[in-house]
Amino acid sequence: MGEFDLIARYFKRPAKRSPLGVGDDCALLAPAPGMQLAVSSDMLVEGRHFLSTVEPARLGHKALAVNLSDLAACGARPLAFTLALALPGVDEHWLEGFSRGLFALADEHGCELVGGDTTRGPLNICITVFGEVPAGAALLRSGARAGDDIWVSGTLGDARLALEVFRGTVALPADVFAEARLRMEQPSPRVALGQALRGIASSAVDVSDGLVGDLGHILASSNVGATLDVDAAVSTVAAAGTTGLGTEMLRTCALSGGDDYELVFTAPPSARAAVEQAGKDSATRVTRIGRIEAEAGLRIVDAGGAPVAQRFGSFDHFAA
Repeated sequence: MGEFDLIARYFKRPAKRSPLGVGDDCALLAPAPGMQLAVSSDMLVEGRHFLSTVEPARLGHKALAVNLSDLAACGARPLAFTLALALPGVDEHWLEGFSRGLFALADEHGCELVGGDTTRGPLNICITVFGEVPAGAALLRSGARAGDDIWVSGTLGDARLALEVFRGTVALPADVFAEARLRMEQPSPRVALGQALRGIASSAVDVSDGLVGDLGHILASSNVGATLDVDAAVSTVAAAGTTGLGTEMLRTCALSGGDDYELVFTAPPSARAAVEQAGKDSATRVTRIGRIEAEAGLRIVDAGGAPVAQRFGSFDHFAA
């Protein structure tokens, strides 16, 4: 099977909303009047971002989900995406599963494939996603203010727990591991919540490299500091009640885990009811885990307000 046959069989679909999709040198996009384009790219590399044992359908889902999560963090509505795919060879079983998982999530969010590229090489997936957001309404990292609450969506740390099982450092019951692995391999981008938070949240970022690191982007962009309640964050870990998981491991997973693709966002205390309603409207759990402060730096405390000595980091592709 040649390159263009591969594209035609597994990835070419008629464009429904875009003026021009797959098949020409460029796709054409037409955002609605008064809207701005939101654009994000993410790359997934085998052995770095996913294991070779992941099911192709789950990988197709995740490849798009991590990009949709960026749109969610800006409060944008998905429009379209491009796919650049390097493959070591043509594996029809793999391509069928991958494209099925990819398009299932794309259809769920009305986001259509409009172009890209394929080539031979080590397995590498790069997606660029396009969304639209009303002019001036995008959620940014730079809007947090002293006194704001810090919130997180969904659950934290489950993907990290699954990774620790693969590493052999943690043992989980089969059903708990299956759920944690699903969260690692098939995350849920919080697109509906991101749009519901427009006009409510003062800042937002998606949690891809760990809560501490990604919250740090908000603090740096907004020139503020924060106090974070580690126990409130741990309360969101789905496996938190599992026997044998020590406090240190749970805290590490919640604050440094990464691959959660949840939203961490800020909002003034006067907006608490509105945040809760946004969570209900988008069928997404939201949990208040700290507060923004004028003093620079991140202070981590337990539920009683005592400082936590444990150190927490975040994922860095180029760290030694």
